[in-house]
Amino acid sequence: MYIEKGWQNGMNVLPNYPLWAALSAIILAQLIKIPLYYLPNRTWNFSLVLSTGGMPSSHSAAVTALATAVFIEHGPTSTYFAIAVVLSLIVMFDAAGIRRHAGEHAVVLNRLIDEMNQLVKEMKNWSGQTDQVRRKKLKELLGHQPIEVLIGAVLGIGMALLLGWVWEKI
Repeated sequence: MYIEKGWQNGMNVLPNYPLWAALSAIILAQLIKIPLYYLPNRTWNFSLVLSTGGMPSSHSAAVTALATAVFIEHGPTSTYFAIAVVLSLIVMFDAAGIRRHAGEHAVVLNRLIDEMNQLVKEMKNWSGQTDQVRRKKLKELLGHQPIEVLIGAVLGIGMALLLGWVWEKI
């Protein structure tokens, strides 16, 4: 059994190229969001490193880096590669579809909340009106536009190829 053998070998994940390719792609994609935000806005937003959504998709970068690294290590006919490809397709479909639509719904709901708060402010002059409790806005940047998913996927493949080349050298 692998678990028993793994414990005997110290469960060393350091030589796991697919794992490092995926994690490196996530980190790179998240870091790229900062200068991409700076260019049009001329202000630094370091909170983007830990945010969801936006360009490029770190989810897409991670799963495509994983699939590419598995392809390099195990080949296109391996079960591992099949699993990685199916996982990639599910994650990217979810990022560009369901999560993006949830973000669009959040925009509409936040607008309704703002309008309701404005209405309450205007009604404060009426007798007996209580203070409105401020509501926390919903996160609007949840998913990705298809181009963000595509760029994340290309970034992930590129990161896996670059890391694979480095991996062979060390």
